[in-house]
Amino acid sequence: MTSIHSEEQGFKIGDTVRAEVRSGQYIGELMELNGPRVLVKVLAVLKHPEQGDLHNPYNPDVPMFHERRALSYTEKTTVLMRDLKPFAGTIPDYGTSLRAAAEAEIAALDRLHRWAAKGLEQMQQLHKEYK
Repeated sequence: MTSIHSEEQGFKIGDTVRAEVRSGQYIGELMELNGPRVLVKVLAVLKHPEQGDLHNPYNPDVPMFHERRALSYTEKTTVLMRDLKPFAGTIPDYGTSLRAAAEAEIAALDRLHRWAAKGLEQMQQLHKEYK
C-alpha cells in the first residue's frame, strides 16, 4: 500500500535506504509502505546499536543494562518514514559491515572510557588541591 506521504518523500518499494532503528543505522531495501511506517529488509550495518539504557545514556548503574544486537541480514523491521534517508552507493557485504560497525562502536567506547579515566584523574587531583 503506497501512501501519499510516502510518495511525497520520494520513496518507493525496492528503493535502497538508510534506516535508523533504535540507536543503530542500517542499509536496507524498502519492502512495504504503510503510512508513516515502512518495512525495510536489512542488507548492511552502518552503525552498531548502543548498549545500555537509552533513557539513561552513559549510566552503568541502571536496573537493566540492555544488550542490543545489530539486526540480522535480511531481517525485516518497521521504521518510521522520518527515520529513512535515500542511500546511493555500493552496499557492503553484511558480515564485513557488521564487524566494521562493531569495531567502530568498541573504539568509541574505548575513547569514552579513556576520557572518563583522564577526567577522573584530573578531578581527583583538583579535589586534593581544594582541601
